[in-house]
Amino acid sequence: MRAMIFAAGLGTRLRPLTDNKPKALVELNGKPLLYHCIENLKRFGVTDFMVNVHHFGEQIIDYLKSNDFGVDVKISDERDFLLDTGGGLKRAFETFGGDEPVIVHNVDIFSNADIKALYDAHTASDAEATLLCSHRDSSRQLISSEDGRLRAWKNLKTGDTKGDVAVFDEPNNQLAFAGIHIINPSLLREMSGYPDKFSIIDFYLDMATSHNIQLHESTDLQLIDVGKVDALAKASEFIEKNINH
Repeated sequence: MRAMIFAAGLGTRLRPLTDNKPKALVELNGKPLLYHCIENLKRFGVTDFMVNVHHFGEQIIDYLKSNDFGVDVKISDERDFLLDTGGGLKRAFETFGGDEPVIVHNVDIFSNADIKALYDAHTASDAEATLLCSHRDSSRQLISSEDGRLRAWKNLKTGDTKGDVAVFDEPNNQLAFAGIHIINPSLLREMSGYPDKFSIIDFYLDMATSHNIQLHESTDLQLIDVGKVDALAKASEFIEKNINH
């Protein structure tokens, strides 16, 4: 299996920790976030990695060169221009290529998700992308129809919506995205006509009208987004309890 790790973000919510280093190298329990992410994905059988870099990108490149994870790790270099999630994935796939699905994982997400089970569920279905979601307190919600297909997005704070708003008049499910998803090369190739910089969620919403984009609901998902400093202690405790490296 192969995975793309989003590690190019500016990490503004983690300042001052990211004033002199990238978010991916902020340490938890003596190891960088990137280390934890790679090792966790390895546990589920991932052997090929792509890591995108931008903010203090040379530090991540040096870190990966000086640490042998026993797997193949390539760099998708965005130091010249931050491409957002969709653009970053598009550029990475230009290097990655291949015909196998790609697991996409944010570097600052810690969870108890069974990535192998998610991957197997995706490959056993006719979905071209599968997004891990749960019922969770979040202002941004993805909306699926009863068959689990992505239809729309809503910001609960502002009331803004995107996608097929007709779904709100039908039985639907509103879920928070976990920052973990699986996408087929067939759908990645649809990015060819997109600009360099775009959001992966906007892309999925565009594709949802003609492609099967599935929201995979996890009822027992434990998830910590360490995008903020106050979440670091929770993530540290989570690692101690749930992840044995």
